[in-house]
Amino acid sequence: MNSKREESSKGHFASLKRKTFMQMLLITAAAPVAVFLLRELMRGQIGDRIVDVLKFVFRLDWFSASQIYQYVFRNNLEFILLLLTLLFLVIISWLFISRLFAKYFEEISAGMDRLVEDTEDRIVLSPEMAYMESRLNAVKDQLIRRKKAAQEAEQRKNDLVVYLAHDIRTPLTSVIGYLSLLDEAPDMPVEQRAKYIRITLEKAHRLEKQINEFFEITRYNLQQIRLEKETIDLYYMLVQLTDEFYPLLSARGNTAVLRADENLTVYGDPAKLARVFNNILRNAAAYSHPNTDIVISAEEADGSVRIRFQNQGDPIPPDKLAAIFEKFYRLDEARTTGTGGSGLGLAIAREIVTLHGGTIEAESEGNTIAFTVTLPVSR
Repeated sequence: MNSKREESSKGHFASLKRKTFMQMLLITAAAPVAVFLLRELMRGQIGDRIVDVLKFVFRLDWFSASQIYQYVFRNNLEFILLLLTLLFLVIISWLFISRLFAKYFEEISAGMDRLVEDTEDRIVLSPEMAYMESRLNAVKDQLIRRKKAAQEAEQRKNDLVVYLAHDIRTPLTSVIGYLSLLDEAPDMPVEQRAKYIRITLEKAHRLEKQINEFFEITRYNLQQIRLEKETIDLYYMLVQLTDEFYPLLSARGNTAVLRADENLTVYGDPAKLARVFNNILRNAAAYSHPNTDIVISAEEADGSVRIRFQNQGDPIPPDKLAAIFEKFYRLDEARTTGTGGSGLGLAIAREIVTLHGGTIEAESEGNTIAFTVTLPVSR
């Protein structure tokens, strides 16, 4: 990949190299012309001017000044011309470098300054720097996309906090209201008292769930996930998972069906992977159609274990499917009581799976939704 990029950069900089070569060729060609002109001038008018200068400076007669010119300048003409030629090349080369390369470096420097500007204006360089221009603009585009993604994630988080703060008031108000009724009417009929206690307990559980979501947001932002890996009995972990979710699934007539080899193992952090599977199954339970199966299958192939959670539910649009693993993203915009969550479960699952060197993907075809986790079998 790097070699292809280097070859591409060499090809794109060909125009710049051609321009540099042509200018250096002109400088080299100009040197012999300059030597010829200097030679002729030294023999002609310049020679006479040198004799006149010697006569004036040292108060010499014409013959003496001519002798000095002959021995000092005329006899050493080749050496003097060589020195003048070298001086000419140095001066011209310095002017060339200062004008040409300094210009390109200044353009690149200005382009890099534009990278951090809070604008979407394109970076424009000389035609010879077209490849560098495209690279800088690609980096700028990527920075803009990352900034927008961070702003959107931050906005989703802020909206979520506002939603949760608003939603907490409803169950809290109900809890206080029903407890006040129980306190004000000690002789309330037993059936009515039991009804009020049951409603109060339901609202209290709802309140607890929302408070836990607040803690989840705090933990996600402040805690760095660290893995403590070991060989895990994957089949036993999935059996435990289905047992734990039995009450939640049975309430809507759903059933978890496990299809996996009893000897299946995987190398990873048991607590963190249990959280991954818990988040995926909780999501499947929330969005599954009532009275349908949630199929959990696992198999080993090519040194990896593939765990798939498949359920029947409403189709997920492609745009939402692409964003389903983002932080604070929730599929249900209406924030219904049954399915509204913090939007962190799948984002945390993806981070944990990535730290394990695996992948997690979501698919939606018709009414079939599937989440697939791929993990390495061994260390």
